[in-house]
Amino acid sequence: MERGGARGFLPPFAHFATQAIHAGQEPEQWRSAAVVPPIFLSTTFKQRAPGQHAGYEYSRSGNPTRNCLEKAVAVLDGAKYCLAYASGLAATLNITHLLKAGDTIICMDDVYGGTNRYFRNVAMKMGLNVVFVDCTKTECLEAAITPETKLVWIETPTNPTLKVIDIQACADVVHKHKDVLLVVDNTFMSAYFQRPLSLGADICMYSATKYMNGHSDVVMGLVSVNCDDLYERLKFLQNSLGAVPSAFDCYMCNRGLKTLQIRMKQHFHNALAVAQFLESDSRVEKVIFPGLPSHPQHELIKRQCTGCPGMVTFYIKGNLKHAATFLKNLKVFALAESLGGYESLAEHPAIMTHSSVPKEDREALGISDTLIRLSVGLEDEEDLLEDLDQALKAAFADHEA
Repeated sequence: MERGGARGFLPPFAHFATQAIHAGQEPEQWRSAAVVPPIFLSTTFKQRAPGQHAGYEYSRSGNPTRNCLEKAVAVLDGAKYCLAYASGLAATLNITHLLKAGDTIICMDDVYGGTNRYFRNVAMKMGLNVVFVDCTKTECLEAAITPETKLVWIETPTNPTLKVIDIQACADVVHKHKDVLLVVDNTFMSAYFQRPLSLGADICMYSATKYMNGHSDVVMGLVSVNCDDLYERLKFLQNSLGAVPSAFDCYMCNRGLKTLQIRMKQHFHNALAVAQFLESDSRVEKVIFPGLPSHPQHELIKRQCTGCPGMVTFYIKGNLKHAATFLKNLKVFALAESLGGYESLAEHPAIMTHSSVPKEDREALGISDTLIRLSVGLEDEEDLLEDLDQALKAAFADHEA
């Protein structure tokens, strides 16, 4: 990392750290002039007269603590509006409710297992059509769009194989067709490394549980938009469906934003060190990390992002036994689902996060028994590398003996 940003990547978004600390947090909005926004646990608010309230009436419809968070995230995303939800999947649900039975969703074929499960096992049963397409190839996306297509859903980088999608190119294809929305799941990148709305997306969404909160202690979703009409429709759904986060969780996520810049820089630093270590190790078949020149879309990610997060995927040599032994012997990395916290995590997508994806689809996507996903945290670099090395030694103890 250079002082101005990561070498070869887009320059950092101007004033990001200042905005993360101050946007939506003005002490003057409180009678007490509190520097840290208070946690408003009240579910209801006194009205001056029937129908005359001071901006809030019921906490599902709006809450001052949630409002502070939504204002801050909107600024960080370069957006006019942000809405917070009880989880990333609650955000997905609300976006999907913009559609009606008979409409078609085009979804990137390699996505978070929960997104895949929701689209296949819930949305399709409610009358929506969902087709899965490799959106890294814009010609495939173009060919899949029909008059019934109303929404295109992409992740970049994808979960778990870290494919990178050209957001601007997808937006150009999608917006040739009237009334089709482009949604980008920005969970892996966070607002610090990527701004999908500036690249042509209509909706930027997150599982804020991951990097945006960054401490593995909040479950939450976020959605940012620029279109006034789209915001009003989503705001109506937020209130009508009721999947909103608690005031306490909003306070926690709001606090997490304050260190987003310094956290993401360190995630990138550590992930690059881990990826380089694994790529040079003879016990590893292949490493997938967009920050490595070996990644097929390395130049693309440098064109549309300011850096890379802490996600590293690799194929260990051998079979499932080798992968399982490696994972069981990790000491600094915890064997656990999720990602984006300060602590390092490791998981086996085929058995854990993506087990709900049909087996034949997993195999086609390369989610095999030897695929391992790492969420590289903020620990000391040398401790992470030593942990990986000793776990690899354990996995191949018989071979080395």
